[in-house]
Amino acid sequence: MNTEAPWRIGFRAARANLVPGLILQSFMFFLLFGYYFIPEITGKMDILAALKTKWGLVYSMISAVIAGAIIPEMMRMIVFQKGRWFRKNTVNLLFAAGTWAFLGIIVDIFYQSQALLFGHEVNFRTVVFKLLMDQLVYTPFIATPLTCWLYDWKLAGFRFQEASRWFTIRYAREVMLPMNIANWGVWVPVVIALYSLPSALQVPLFGLALSLWVLLLTWISETRNQA
Repeated sequence: MNTEAPWRIGFRAARANLVPGLILQSFMFFLLFGYYFIPEITGKMDILAALKTKWGLVYSMISAVIAGAIIPEMMRMIVFQKGRWFRKNTVNLLFAAGTWAFLGIIVDIFYQSQALLFGHEVNFRTVVFKLLMDQLVYTPFIATPLTCWLYDWKLAGFRFQEASRWFTIRYAREVMLPMNIANWGVWVPVVIALYSLPSALQVPLFGLALSLWVLLLTWISETRNQA
């Protein structure tokens, strides 16, 4: 049994991903700056916005699968497995594709709801309200539970025998709390950048940050499973 404090697990996971997290956050803020001050970047990002507007939820689903399933598994194969593909990679890919297709749609619906609730304007008030709703409501009560349950279901061999523990205080403290802490370490700056851009660009740029989050999520899940 792992007796380590849950917040320590979360901080350790966030610290382990500090460098890639800072690179990602810097890149997001570079894109934010580029969108408003560099015409060439503005034009390319407007193309992404137009594609998102045209394809809607289909775009969100496909981009989430690419970012959350295909890219991480290819990185795992190339970096950690010396280019070899195993059966577990196929299982991981199929699971992640289904998971992130579903979560990509959820994210899109949430962003649309945010725009309806707080408006499409990009100003300090709107960004703060969206940030607080995202990180204090959506993340701890929707995104974190869904991802924890889905990944624990995978770790349990896609069986539901222990699913009852998902709805306990202990599970929230030992599993969801570390996940939230790790999430905040990566996503607060990223979300600020996202909500500082037009609504049509938020989902496309969300995909850029998703790969890191999947790797972070996998690290926590596999570390806890080995404890």
